[in-house]
Amino acid sequence: MENKNNPLLCDPVEGVCGIPSQVTANDTVAPNTKKPVKLIYFTDPICSSCWGIEPQLRKLKLEYGHKLEIEYRMGGLLPDWSYNGGGISKPSDVALHWDEVSLYYDMPIDGDVWLEDPLSSSYPPSIAFKAAQMQDNEKALCFLREIREMIFLQKKNIAKWENIEIAAQKAGLNTGQLKADFDGTAGIRFEEDLKLARSMGVRGFPTMFFSDHSGNNEIVYGSRPYAFYETAVLKLHPTATKKEYDKDWETLFSKYHSLTAKEFAELSGTPRAESEKYLNNLVAKGKLKKLTTKNGSVWTITSISR
Repeated sequence: MENKNNPLLCDPVEGVCGIPSQVTANDTVAPNTKKPVKLIYFTDPICSSCWGIEPQLRKLKLEYGHKLEIEYRMGGLLPDWSYNGGGISKPSDVALHWDEVSLYYDMPIDGDVWLEDPLSSSYPPSIAFKAAQMQDNEKALCFLREIREMIFLQKKNIAKWENIEIAAQKAGLNTGQLKADFDGTAGIRFEEDLKLARSMGVRGFPTMFFSDHSGNNEIVYGSRPYAFYETAVLKLHPTATKKEYDKDWETLFSKYHSLTAKEFAELSGTPRAESEKYLNNLVAKGKLKKLTTKNGSVWTITSISR
């Protein structure tokens, strides 16, 4: 990275979308859960590196979700555009950068959103996610996926309430309650996330803090291969065994209703070179629908297949 203070200049080699330097702290959070390991995940809806680890994170949930409690925290990647550094000083500067990281992570990202309908801040969708969490955690995660697909593939400005509302409806959230919480206490919860991030020395996204009931901790910083996340769990809980799961396409799409070719390859064990062809064959059979962008595609299960 040319300038680690520039939030939208994500370094694909490090796998990190950085934020202004914080004072590194040794604070840790012990698990408040019955599961052996807790994971606090600091992320942001527009973090391209976080989108890049979706395949690994989804696999981690399938294999170790029975031993792992995951807590999502928002980090505040883009407060506004009141900075100038690292070659990025305005939204249009981000467009080419996103196209480049899309190829690096092998995850579809269309950077043209920064040319056509750019965000002024990532705070509104972050606050909306906190509001969604107040209703239902699982629906909140569906909502986060929806708004990420909106910005990365559909070129939608997810800082606009009209798009937030559409994503909320798709995730099964009560949009009236979401708006009330968005305008109310969700902002306070978002500020609490920012405060926790500062106290724990978070300096970029994704950052994952793993901890056990004895106060032992492991940190995985940035986008890493799956083995890094699995190793963090096993260091804290050596006797943990991975859960076997069905890898056929119907089971995977019943769990995750949309998958990229990289995600399907990671979850199914299908070679990446063959995964796209396999998914396209399911489209031809009417089992899946496909949304194509200039830098890749996402496949979703059809209503008939459900």
